[in-house]
Amino acid sequence: MREEKGQPSSLFMLQIWCGTDDGLTAGFTTRRAGNVALHVGDDPLAVVSNRETMAESLGWDFAAFTCAEQVHGNDVYVVKTEDIGRGRTTRETAIADTDAMITNEPDVLLAMFYADCVPLYFHDSVTGAMGLAHAGWKGTVSEIAVKTVEKMREVYGVRPENMRAAIGPSIGDCCYEVDESVLKHVRPLLDTSTEEIVRPNEIGGRAQLNLKHLNRQLMIKAGILPSRIEISSWCTSCRTDLLFSHRKEKGATGRMMSWLGRKSR
Repeated sequence: MREEKGQPSSLFMLQIWCGTDDGLTAGFTTRRAGNVALHVGDDPLAVVSNRETMAESLGWDFAAFTCAEQVHGNDVYVVKTEDIGRGRTTRETAIADTDAMITNEPDVLLAMFYADCVPLYFHDSVTGAMGLAHAGWKGTVSEIAVKTVEKMREVYGVRPENMRAAIGPSIGDCCYEVDESVLKHVRPLLDTSTEEIVRPNEIGGRAQLNLKHLNRQLMIKAGILPSRIEISSWCTSCRTDLLFSHRKEKGATGRMMSWLGRKSR
């Protein structure tokens, strides 16, 4: 992901997806765009204003913003025309208990929120279907990446080998130390790339966990070709000058937003 020209360090664009014949926009905000989540105690009017500014920067109507109330689960919601705009100004109107949204509707901007968890992006140019997911460690080990692909195949008839995917900025294994309470759920998912995902440290029973690469492995398990998965190198904890980190900032922080949408032609 690269910074959007004209918006220094406030928007990261997934440039390999944007500006194509598909009419896609995809990316991730930084802390310089302000807090864009309504659940962390900031003035709701200020949060909505930040969202409106972001929409204007992207050249989108704010009415297209469609948000979920995330719960660190693995439920996948199919966004239809009547859902467009849910959650853009209040939490009460957001799509409830959902950590992944899929749609093939144009002119809807899917949006999810993060401060260390992993943003997952999915797109199929054949059917026009797209998906956005929020993968904390709980969502990751409950295979939200796989469930998102399976739901897109069920609802839209996508073929995973035709899909492309991306993994956005999140906490990296450099900063994400976990103990046995997490590792016991990770181990059953590991394949031959174990060392890339779990790196034991000197403290007994603890390890550095690479959630990005674990989600990449799960995308491959779901049938997406490795060559069609982009992955960000940004660590939210290392770069608190630019990104929010719940762990590094001990919970006293805002949230970034991932977005994915396609304008009608």
